[in-house]
Amino acid sequence: MVKSRLSSKFAGCLVSSLILNLLFIFNIYVGGQWNLSWSSRAAAEAEAVAATSCSGHGRAYLDGLVVDGNTGPVCECNACYTGPDCSQYIPHCVANGDGGDPLFLEPFWLQHAASSALVVAGWHRMSYSFDGSTVISKELERLIRKVHALVGNAVTENRFIIFGTGSTQVLSAAAYALSLENSSSPAGVVASVPYYALYKEQAEYFSSEKFKFQGDAYAWRNKSDTSTNMIEVVTSPNNPDGRLNKAILQGPNVKTIYDRAYYWPHYTPITTPADEDLMVFTLSKLSGHAGSRFGWAVVKDENVFNRMTIHMQLSSIGVSRDSQLRAFKLLKAALEGEGRELFDFAYQTMKTRWERLIRTLSFSKRFSVQKINPQYCTFYNKVREFSPAYAWLKCERKEDKDCYAVLKEAKIIGRQGNMFGSEDRYVRLSLVRSQDDFDILIEHLNKLVSEEDGAKIM
Repeated sequence: MVKSRLSSKFAGCLVSSLILNLLFIFNIYVGGQWNLSWSSRAAAEAEAVAATSCSGHGRAYLDGLVVDGNTGPVCECNACYTGPDCSQYIPHCVANGDGGDPLFLEPFWLQHAASSALVVAGWHRMSYSFDGSTVISKELERLIRKVHALVGNAVTENRFIIFGTGSTQVLSAAAYALSLENSSSPAGVVASVPYYALYKEQAEYFSSEKFKFQGDAYAWRNKSDTSTNMIEVVTSPNNPDGRLNKAILQGPNVKTIYDRAYYWPHYTPITTPADEDLMVFTLSKLSGHAGSRFGWAVVKDENVFNRMTIHMQLSSIGVSRDSQLRAFKLLKAALEGEGRELFDFAYQTMKTRWERLIRTLSFSKRFSVQKINPQYCTFYNKVREFSPAYAWLKCERKEDKDCYAVLKEAKIIGRQGNMFGSEDRYVRLSLVRSQDDFDILIEHLNKLVSEEDGAKIM
């Protein structure tokens, strides 16, 4: 009897629940359209800002400046443009070839606004953790493994994945994790010249007892003292010259961090799935969203993973839940269909930019850029050229010892070679900035090359 009453009660609750759900669905779906409630205002606000005309030379943002008298945020103009709608070009403007803002991918996301948009409730993920135990979104981790499998650029099976606030924090955590505990002297951090300046800057800034920057990896290759604990950072593809570097140092006291930020089809042939012990990636160079500050590492050793996790917990209690949500939405959008559209767009853009740059410099005897032999790409199933994020430009004349100053005189700003541990005959020029930035850079380079004796620009 009791069992029968309980069954009847359960059945009644189930029917009531179904009726409530049907009423709820009916209330929000009327006339063939969803009748949005709390999200409608947020969506309308976002659409209004997105519709702001900035003449294709700027953008308005939800959190942008609002000038007195305006009903919404004003346009934030690209470099060399001004005016209320960014339509006025600034003559004699300086070409900015510095920095690594990957805004070359902005047109792709403008074309995919619907699939990549987010409307987030005020109560979204207010907790420190996802389920009371983890600070990592398991669905985002699944998508990261999926995108690596699609591209074929990294082995993730039987590997641990850890998130960080951009690759900057991940690299710092990796250095801490690979440093020996209770060691009487700090581990030496090295990288082969030209190296990414951050490795040196981080080590010197933190002034840690665990690790210390020791310069060029080549300088340590033949050292007789093999007892020194070393951490080599291998940037592959390299920043600034785009080469697929390999480790220089070997031995039982050497540990290696592979910075794989640029190992995507945008910039390089994918020659083989990377299978190193510790590999670092970042969303900024994959999707272009540098401002979201999201990076990750693929780690083979569980002890190293655990030490990196402790570092992340103590420094930031994990990555912002909002950043993880945005990364999740962006990767989900990128993987729609066959999952190749983002990579095709990015590669074609970089390929076109390199063709324009090479065409300009082909008339010059004063300047040259790195040349890397084409390699077979497993993603595109063909031999292809490299299309690095940066041009590693060299001033060839003997008198041009300070190449940065030569370019600055021509109203071109790059990054000095000495910041990469190299000669000042070199300057790094960014090719991943906005289309406006790139067009102005090419315009200034054309003018500079045309002024050479005997140069003829077509």
